Amino acid sequence: MSNGSTVQYSITDLAREFDITTRAIRFYEDQGLLAPSREGASGLRRVYSARDRTRLKLTLRGKRLGFSLSEIKQLLDLYETPLDTMPQLHAFIASLSTQRQVLERQLDDLTTTLQELAQYEAQCRALLADRAERSAA
Repeated sequence: MSNGSTVQYSITDLAREFDITTRAIRFYEDQGLLAPSREGASGLRRVYSARDRTRLKLTLRGKRLGFSLSEIKQLLDLYETPLDTMPQLHAFIASLSTQRQVLERQLDDLTTTLQELAQYEAQCRALLADRAERSAA
């Protein structure tokens, strides 16, 4: 994992840490989200830096929040640019606001669905209790 004073990770290290496949990590690399250095005679061995690890962690967090990979890439690229660029910050806030609205709608939908399921469950239990009473009588 570590090489001298610089922290380095293998693809297996990251896959284990984040409980994802090495194939997923290579896919994120193909999408430009990660940029490991290469080692070995033929350059086949990927070596991930602390920066790559952080980008992977943020990518997985972004996916959990419902962002697309292209949106995540834009956000990661913004993260690595100077913070005094007002247009980029406004774009970032707009993106976060849009995603928040999507998640709030999904939460409303889930809440409604859970309420309907509870209602159906209560109706079914009442029918079962009614039929059990009738057959006992």
